[in-house]
Amino acid sequence: PAAGAPPRLTTTKPNFLRHFMQINSKDQLRRLYSAPAERVIRKELSQIDHHMERFISLSPFFVIASGNAQQQMDASPRGGKPGFVKVTNQNTLLIPDALGNNSLDTLENIVATGQVGLLFFMPGIDEMVRINGQASLHTDDHLIRLFEDMQNKTRLVIKVSVHTAYMHCAKAAMRSQLWNSANHLDRRALPTMGQLIKEHARLDTPAETQDEMLKRYEKEL
Repeated sequence: PAAGAPPRLTTTKPNFLRHFMQINSKDQLRRLYSAPAERVIRKELSQIDHHMERFISLSPFFVIASGNAQQQMDASPRGGKPGFVKVTNQNTLLIPDALGNNSLDTLENIVATGQVGLLFFMPGIDEMVRINGQASLHTDDHLIRLFEDMQNKTRLVIKVSVHTAYMHCAKAAMRSQLWNSANHLDRRALPTMGQLIKEHARLDTPAETQDEMLKRYEKEL
């Protein structure tokens, strides 16, 4: 630089960051990120506490992730009236299996590996509850009776034994403005599900209208 000019700032990066490269080891990965804060590590629990139990009791929606023996993954949304997932103790959740499309992806994965991850949402709340654990399928009468108030009787109950329970921070929901009604799209921004199915399945029949779909779904809720 010229005399009297401020020094030129330079930055250095590890050599492996100067080229496009696939990350193949934990060491490579950790060189990109700082270590997690102590509070992040300590807030992961081995059981559900009363705060998480309260959250789950108010949650009408969650996503369940599972995988089969070939490590093929799946994530499935589940919904119901708040409290449809029951916390029976600090280590156990019971989930009714509501009517779906009968592809049984999640249930078959549970039979194959038993490993699941759950992410619970509450409308208007940016935080989430994340649960990981071992799942099993049950048709015991005393478990089925716990869900007698469902419009359509459940055929089985998913029992989850909790391994880790975690109150997830609000950053993702805040970034996405998930609950901001000003960002909600008009349903007409996308084709109807009937139109999508007609195209994806290459059907020759007329596409089911949105109203027809909603009327059909009412019987299955």
